[in-house]
Amino acid sequence: MTIVDVALAAEVSVSTVSKVINDRYGVAPETYDKVMDVVAELGYESSLVASSLRRRSTNVLGILVPEFEPFSTELLKGISAAAEGTGYELLAYSGNHEHNHVGWERRSLSRLAGTLIDGAVIVAPTATVTNATIPVVAIDPHTGSTGPSTIEADNVGGARAATQHLIDLGHRRIAHVRGRTDLVSAQQREQGYREALEAAGLEYDPALVRVGGYRASETTDAARELLRLPNCPTAIFAANDLSAIRVMEIAAELGLRVPDDLSVVGFDNVPEAANAVPPLTTLAQPLQQMGAEAVRLLLALLDGGASEEHIRFPASLVTRASTAPPRAQG
Repeated sequence: MTIVDVALAAEVSVSTVSKVINDRYGVAPETYDKVMDVVAELGYESSLVASSLRRRSTNVLGILVPEFEPFSTELLKGISAAAEGTGYELLAYSGNHEHNHVGWERRSLSRLAGTLIDGAVIVAPTATVTNATIPVVAIDPHTGSTGPSTIEADNVGGARAATQHLIDLGHRRIAHVRGRTDLVSAQQREQGYREALEAAGLEYDPALVRVGGYRASETTDAARELLRLPNCPTAIFAANDLSAIRVMEIAAELGLRVPDDLSVVGFDNVPEAANAVPPLTTLAQPLQQMGAEAVRLLLALLDGGASEEHIRFPASLVTRASTAPPRAQG
């Protein structure tokens, strides 16, 4: 079996196959997937793959993240601490250049599995990873507690607590900036928001919900739209801290003061939350503990003595200066 055979079967050039198996840029995701499918079907092995197979183990754990941002960084701290002294090295790999492409984690595993890493922790995948050739643990999984071993927070309960905090302060017009629509965590946080409204007898208003995608850049338009409504909200629950901080920045640009004119709550409790102006009220996920637990699960899977596990951590309210009772009307 040669690289020419792969090129012929995939109906692409030899140079394209070379780019794919050597992980070079310039190949469309669809073409990449097609070539990798042919590679798997024909059993083609590059010299790097063959060398790795002879070694049988690399003693390296892959950490696959969509991008390096505060949420992932906190997880990595816990992962690094847990891996210390285990005999395994860590390889952190970012899918940032293709984070908008569904299935980036499958392509990443194809590049790394068996050649560079023995197992992987995948953060916020865009799809459920099935039929992986190496053990995998997913943090903030695409479909919740299904598929391979998973680590997640109590997103519904946390979001319910966030919204209830605003209700208890006296807010009745509470908006929500959603997270990444393809992730169950974002869907669950909206669910918790809606459950809290319903329990308080408040009607859910779809006009008060916008998608922020867990990214500050995507939150900009969402925040402006909400804060320019004729009857704008007095409070906003954002699905993560970076979105919440961006909401506060947009509020300041529009001449609104937090928390006098607008209360804001986030989710995650990354270090940036405490350093925001004003400091951000948020739901704390034990991110470093979650990262450490992911390593424990992965090592157990590599040891061959464990089955899949699904672990959910609580999310607790951390009250800071970004929330207050609404300004009296009249």
